[in-house]
Amino acid sequence: MIRKFVLLAITALAGFALVAGAQEAKKAPSTLTGELIDTGCYLGHGARGEKHIGCATKCISNGMPMGLLTSNGKLYLITLNHDNPDPYNKLKEMAGKTVSVTGVVNVRSGMQGIDVTDVKLAAVEAGK
Repeated sequence: MIRKFVLLAITALAGFALVAGAQEAKKAPSTLTGELIDTGCYLGHGARGEKHIGCATKCISNGMPMGLLTSNGKLYLITLNHDNPDPYNKLKEMAGKTVSVTGVVNVRSGMQGIDVTDVKLAAVEAGK
């Protein structure tokens, strides 16, 4: 009887370890396109767009978190990739622009974010 219980316990622990390992597997990067906004002014009073570029640039340079607002209305918090901060820092100069951001998308406690690994002006902006 004890042998069966020990075998069952070992099997259960191995199963839990496999599930946990699968959840920790690396996610594939995605590329999202949208307007780069400062989250404070956008969440506070909906400020965005060309008229808000000056304010957004100032807010971002003072430490306000950046967000990516997609055309379908989803807002992603942009997070710094610790292995390569350059794309994140490049974004700080693109407030109010339409950009394409590549990175791993994560969702936690209802908040979605993208850990930026590459950035470029979207084709819409590049053609202006």
